[in-house]
Amino acid sequence: MSDDHLVLDDPARHSRRAFVSALLVAAGGAQVVAQPSSAPVTAATSRRLRVGVAGLVHGHVRGLMGALGKRSDIDLVGVFDADAALRARFGTQHGLEATRLFADLDTLLTTARPEALLVYTNTFDHLAVIETAARRGVHVMVEKPLAVSVAHATAMATAAARGKIQVLVNYETTWYRSHRALWRLMHEQRTGGAIRKIVAMDGHFGPKEIGTQPEFFDWLSDPVRNGGGALYDFGCYGANLATWLLDNQRPTRVIAVTQRHKPAIYPKVDDEATIVLEYPAAQVIVQASWNWPDHRKDLEVYTESAAAWATGGNALRTKLRGQPESVTPVEDWPVDEKDALSYLTAVVQGRLTPAGPTSLENNLIVSEILEAARESARTGRAVVLAATP
Repeated sequence: MSDDHLVLDDPARHSRRAFVSALLVAAGGAQVVAQPSSAPVTAATSRRLRVGVAGLVHGHVRGLMGALGKRSDIDLVGVFDADAALRARFGTQHGLEATRLFADLDTLLTTARPEALLVYTNTFDHLAVIETAARRGVHVMVEKPLAVSVAHATAMATAAARGKIQVLVNYETTWYRSHRALWRLMHEQRTGGAIRKIVAMDGHFGPKEIGTQPEFFDWLSDPVRNGGGALYDFGCYGANLATWLLDNQRPTRVIAVTQRHKPAIYPKVDDEATIVLEYPAAQVIVQASWNWPDHRKDLEVYTESAAAWATGGNALRTKLRGQPESVTPVEDWPVDEKDALSYLTAVVQGRLTPAGPTSLENNLIVSEILEAARESARTGRAVVLAATP
């Protein structure tokens, strides 16, 4: 890597002022705590939430349908996708009558009148969905990452503010019990002092190799609709968690290297990425890959005199200086924060204010990190983020 620095503050690429304004707007509604909790309110005591689905090309929509089938507090009132064949096949697979299937998103919003949209489009299309939903005052939860660029993320924040809606981002890792325990140890209790280093390792052995659906693979392997390859698909996890653990700090410098080890499968995008984030008193290393030997979402956090290793969602080991390593019990999240649907319901119904990994504020910073990483990998130079005015 070159020691040259590239200052990412080119007005032709995006407006720094617009980004900062969006970040301030997003921060205005967020609590100081990392992931909010509230007085216990069970789903049984709440009214049923009306939700719609926008897009069917993201494979995680199948997991959503399984989760919805276990809920008695949420009604799926409509599903949108512009692809008629995909829409019809999805309706048949999940027993949805034709009246709940829509070829036009605005028609779904005005006819079925959902209170919130769950978005399963490609990442590039998140902006169009959010702008449409904002015009109708409908809250939105998208799958990670928020956006393919800072310009898109800023426009989303502007639309959300104008429409007075919440925009949330769903990461699988947000709901990990191991991460709740890690947060309490390293942040609330400040075990071992200040955080000095975070290492995030996320990915699997490749979208094609694990058998993603054709419509999913089609855009995951496209640099425009996905933003990149493994860099965006899995680099967002580490950026998101680091931003959460470091209280929404922006890094001062971003360095990234991407590679393509399997060009026959991924001719247009990277399948290997490493990002180094520099902060005034900490360093973050994000290892995003479609070349791991198996699935992994692991997180390491090092403070001045302690370490924590979260392996997946349910295992946490810790070590204090001079003491043996130990297994640390993980903790359940409060009822309104235990999964994406519970969290969305609590936000829409006013029991929670968005904060932490799911919040727009966090994910505006994630967008900035990913774009800087993409530019660093492209140029071979470190990207110095312009200071916030």
